[in-house]
Amino acid sequence: MRVTDGATSGGRLAAVTDSLFVYGTLQFGPVLNELLGRVPDFEFAVARDWRVAVLPRRLYPGLVPQPGRLAGGLVLGGLTAAEWDVIDAFEDDEYELHPIRLIGRDDPVPAYVWTAEVTRNDWIAETFATDHLERYVARCARWRRGEGEPV
Repeated sequence: MRVTDGATSGGRLAAVTDSLFVYGTLQFGPVLNELLGRVPDFEFAVARDWRVAVLPRRLYPGLVPQPGRLAGGLVLGGLTAAEWDVIDAFEDDEYELHPIRLIGRDDPVPAYVWTAEVTRNDWIAETFATDHLERYVARCARWRRGEGEPV
């Protein structure tokens, strides 16, 4: 399973699983298609006692613990090792991969958890889609071509 185990540098990947809980920009088909060349199979999922927070000076959100809150997202399935490599390179260094519990699932699923400052505002997927998705997908394409930093 690709989870933080304390032995990896920067809290990055340690082993392999084919599932990932996503809650921000990786919920969008155009983003996944640009990064992975496909949209993996997915299921809707909810994490109890987590919040999807707006991050300062960033378009993408962070998942942070918050008792009493719910964080909606998707569980992507069937991820290959090569796709994990792309996702891990894409994600900001301030994320750490941790297994989290999801409502209705017996086993925890890895998720990129934010480890730095957040705002008190919740990140709203619909607002991102309306205001930023098209430009964000173009930035993802530039990154995949090696023409920029991860977005």
